[in-house]
Amino acid sequence: MTRGWSTGLGAAGVSVTVAGVLVNGLAYLVPVLAARRLDPADLSVLAAALGLVAIVGVPGLGLQLAVAVHHARHGASDTRRLTAVTAAVCAGTLVAATPLLVTALDLPVEMPALLAVTTAAIVLSSRSLGELQGGQRFVRLAIGMAVLAAGRYGGVIAGLLLGAGPTGALAVGALTAALTPAVLARLAREPQRSSTAPRLTVAQVVAGCGATLAMLVVSYADLLLSRQLLSPSDSGAYSVGTVLSKGALWAPQVAAVLALPRLARGDRRSRTVALAVTGGCGVVLVLASTLAGGLAFRLAGGPDYDHLGRYAPLFAAVGALYAVTFVLLNDRLAAGARWAAAPLWVGVAGLVAVTATLRPHTVPGLLLAAVGTAIVTTALMAVTARRRAPVAAAEPASPPRASPSAVGGRSSPPDRADDPRPPGPAAPPG
Repeated sequence: MTRGWSTGLGAAGVSVTVAGVLVNGLAYLVPVLAARRLDPADLSVLAAALGLVAIVGVPGLGLQLAVAVHHARHGASDTRRLTAVTAAVCAGTLVAATPLLVTALDLPVEMPALLAVTTAAIVLSSRSLGELQGGQRFVRLAIGMAVLAAGRYGGVIAGLLLGAGPTGALAVGALTAALTPAVLARLAREPQRSSTAPRLTVAQVVAGCGATLAMLVVSYADLLLSRQLLSPSDSGAYSVGTVLSKGALWAPQVAAVLALPRLARGDRRSRTVALAVTGGCGVVLVLASTLAGGLAFRLAGGPDYDHLGRYAPLFAAVGALYAVTFVLLNDRLAAGARWAAAPLWVGVAGLVAVTATLRPHTVPGLLLAAVGTAIVTTALMAVTARRRAPVAAAEPASPPRASPSAVGGRSSPPDRADDPRPPGPAAPPG
């Protein structure tokens, strides 16, 4: 039985990793293809539009994470109404802001409505992804991630290949994205059973959104500051270096994705394993960038940035430290801790204060400030994680199954927690 669970866990890890590569690959392909198919003005419009979807779609990530923790701790519950409200708020915000977006960003007047359709589809799909993650149906979760990525980016890619321009590409993308919620809902469907689980609350979704926002801000703060502090050429060089940071940050995130449901039920061993995998991956990447920093910069930005190879280990270290921080954040959020993301906001405030005081105008100067911020933030999160609130141990709701594949790709038997406390907010995704 243990061997079967281990096999299921390995299959789950491979599946989620492959899906993550596919998602990131499609997301990367859009701007690469757009740069070759559109003139600079249209390229800027498309980039701004995709950025708006990413920003306004943050509540969808918060919803997914909150649903995952709630499902892991209490089992299935009806979250359709809260999901619909969240999607309506996100889409309505874009529609209501149409005059402002058209004026400030010089977007076509019909574009915010297309973005609203895409955003609503992403938020609606997030509920299904959360149920799959919380239920430890990781193989299906990987399939769902791939389906959502295909719907979100595939239509835009097709529109660009057809020469439809930014508006046409986004229209095709909105159409394909609109098809994904129904597909994912069917993928996440479970047998109907009576449930006494408490309802997911707005506060939990808001908490998940806050944690997701903190994660994004702290990991991008140095890049945003580089636009203000460095010359255009140095800012471009710094942005190439942050590609290494993001690689070290997201490479081990499959460990956090797999550990989240167990963290929600108080499994301390899962936290230890996730930290070991994440930390080990970070050490390997830092050592690799030390040995082949020039190659890393050539792959990320081309031969013009080869001379920055000596800074590659520091960029990789920033990402590796934040990867550990986010595992600890998962643990705090899954335990229902309040203000779990506070160390991240402290780190952001500290970085802004230091750079405003010292005004570093070189790549190494800003990079050292970013490394120091990552170290302090990780240390603060580690200190707060030691005071983790205890979560009641889960009791299996059904007998263990010998084969994980028999239950839709679960990596372990479908445990359910009997914790009477309201579930904590959710954790950042992998």
